[in-house]
Amino acid sequence: MDLYAIVSSLFAGFVSTAVMTVLEIPFWKRWGLTGILEWHENQILTCKFFRLASNKLHFWGIFLLHFVNGSLGGVGLLLAFSLIPSLKEIPSLSLGLLYGFFLWILTLIPIHKPITGINPWNHPLGKGPAILSLVGHAIYGMSLVTFFTFVITIK
Repeated sequence: MDLYAIVSSLFAGFVSTAVMTVLEIPFWKRWGLTGILEWHENQILTCKFFRLASNKLHFWGIFLLHFVNGSLGGVGLLLAFSLIPSLKEIPSLSLGLLYGFFLWILTLIPIHKPITGINPWNHPLGKGPAILSLVGHAIYGMSLVTFFTFVITIK
């Protein structure tokens, strides 16, 4: 892995997070903060880390954590390509869906209830937030793999 690939993968993760975030905005307006699972977690973590009032939205913290995590997800894909070269053989669309699902299972599902106190499978808003989160991660994964396909050359 060279520096160009690392910086590019961070940027790819950032851009893919922006795509995911744009998808989530209309649902946030409809469901509020608890309806966007990742944002809800990030709000609570921001309040805990910085000892801020939990009754106010801290978008700077929500999006800081969201974009840092998404950028690191880009590096995670770069690392996966380095460790598992056969990933290059999987069609881009399928790989993007798989990576998005992998991140959703690995990073969101096990931590949501411990952080927020809300079970994503028994959410007060129904299954919508969990489905949106899964779709958002799938779109993130497909955007990320597309970026890798056209910008980052994996050796």
